[in-house]
Formats: sequence, structure tokens, C-alpha cells
Amino acid sequence: SEQPRKRTFRKFFYRGVDLDKLLEMTQEQLMPLFTARIRRRLQRGLKRKHDTLLTKLRKAKKRCVVGEKPDIVKTHLRDMIILPELVGSVVGVYNGKAYNTV
Repeated sequence: SEQPRKRTFRKFFYRGVDLDKLLEMTQEQLMPLFTARIRRRLQRGLKRKHDTLLTKLRKAKKRCVVGEKPDIVKTHLRDMIILPELVGSVVGVYNGKAYNTV
């Protein structure tokens, strides 16, 4: 009888840098990796709505059990930049009719 094989998860890369290194980088070190539009937006600062979404996502990640997906955080912010710390979170983005999980 065969043992069930362990699932191997895909390793995330952004511009040739893996997720572990991205999470360790400071925002200044991340800037050269981003496109001009994202650099401009981050230099001007994130608005309060975006900051509250980040804090809600952090809370949801802390509350979840290790190895499971965190709770869905619903938002209307369709223009949120996906930062390295958001990888692994579950966000429900409102499209005017329903929340699509991202």
C-alpha cells in the first residue's frame, strides 16, 4: 500500500527574489524591485484606509492556527498594492456585487 505523498507547495518569487528574502527586506530595499507607479504610491504614503486593511490582515494571520488559511477580510479597496507581507492572507475584494477572494 502506498503512502499518500506530501503536497509540495509552489515557491513564490517576485522579480527573481524568493518570498523569504522579500519579507526580510526593508521598504527601501524593496523599492528598486517595484514598478514606477508602485514606487510613487509608496513614497507618497499609504492612506488610512489602506493601513487599516493591513492591520486587519495582520490580526487575521495572528488569530489563525498554524498551517491553516486565515479568515477572509472583506474590503472595498480594489487599488491596494500587494506587499510581500500580504502573501498568504485571504482578502475578499468587493466588485460592486459580491466579494471575490484573492
